[in-house]
Amino acid sequence: MDNSVPKPMLSVAGKPVLQYQIECLKRQGIEKIIFTVGYKGEQIRSFFGDGNRFGVRIDYIEEKVPLGTAGALYYLKNRIKDDFFLINGDLIFDVDLQRMMDFHKSCQAMATLLVHPNDHPYDSGLIVADENGQVNSWLTKEDKRSWYQNRANAGIHVLSPSLLEKLEEPRKTDVDRNLLKPLIPSGKVYAYQSPEYVKDMGTPERIVQVEKDLQSGLVAGKNLRRKQRAVFLDRDGTINKYVGFLRDINDFELIDGAAEMIRKINQSGYLAIVVTNQPVIARGEVTWGQLREIHNKMETLLGEKGAYVDDIFMCPHHPDKGFPGEIVEFKIDCECRKPKPGMLFQAAKKYNIELAESWMVGDRERDMEAGRAAGCRTFMVYGEALVRGLGSTRAANSG
Repeated sequence: MDNSVPKPMLSVAGKPVLQYQIECLKRQGIEKIIFTVGYKGEQIRSFFGDGNRFGVRIDYIEEKVPLGTAGALYYLKNRIKDDFFLINGDLIFDVDLQRMMDFHKSCQAMATLLVHPNDHPYDSGLIVADENGQVNSWLTKEDKRSWYQNRANAGIHVLSPSLLEKLEEPRKTDVDRNLLKPLIPSGKVYAYQSPEYVKDMGTPERIVQVEKDLQSGLVAGKNLRRKQRAVFLDRDGTINKYVGFLRDINDFELIDGAAEMIRKINQSGYLAIVVTNQPVIARGEVTWGQLREIHNKMETLLGEKGAYVDDIFMCPHHPDKGFPGEIVEFKIDCECRKPKPGMLFQAAKKYNIELAESWMVGDRERDMEAGRAAGCRTFMVYGEALVRGLGSTRAANSG
């Protein structure tokens, strides 16, 4: 890695990292940009100038002494009146920023973090949030963990200008440790979950991978403004070994090779989305908390092997009534329980998925019926056939 230039000026496929950021912002109508510069910052100022040749307006805040990731925000207190993006300078990304801003405003958040699954959650800072995205806690790499959801902080934030009032002077401040973590108890910090492309330039290996992804079109293709393709995966019997109704987390075990195949899905540019019937909720045999912990175990085990799922959609309903311990409000004939395609439609709406270009993979005929009803291609697995067949050009298409 070239140490003669600041990290944001590293050349990736012929352009500095910051130039990719400017181009992404410009495409989405964001033309006023402020760089905070310190060590070797003159290289950034010399290359970009006032931004005119890139079609944007660039101002600079120069750090005479290092101020951390947030200390220089003090100088914005009288300049910014609206919610704004704070973006790490070492990222290659292509994200629908308006979608993120809309989420932030709908939550009335003071701070929103873009979170995403990655292939190394075991050494990443992870965000723990509820089903609405409200952040409950923040796990650092050093924190002791058991089973966890693979949702890493990507380094893209939306912040309210009211946060700047917490900066009383321009001193070294960490945006995560000093600004955002103390704000969590207020309920005003939210996680915006996105499968879009965001990678930091932390290692030479990542630079090589990003160059390949830029050249293949994967980076731009993952922006949710564009139609996405997905592989919808049933859970029991497809990802984990089938044990009937899975009630005990200790009975959850990945099928040999399943993580390897999901990793290939991740690398392909398809979204990997779990769609699973979970009538154990309606039957009163598993609580929501227990089910979340089972899914956390799945995400942890996959992450240990460099694989991840982009989201999990599950149906808690069951139509048959009259059993001891059942949860009556979930005993309904719903539109999401496979073989109905409701979960696939929910995912398609959330992630702009082109269903006709997507796959439904499962081990039961009801999975195939759901896939066909949604307009997907389908692939039936038998035992460990997922490992042998999915991704092959000769994969059986029953759709």
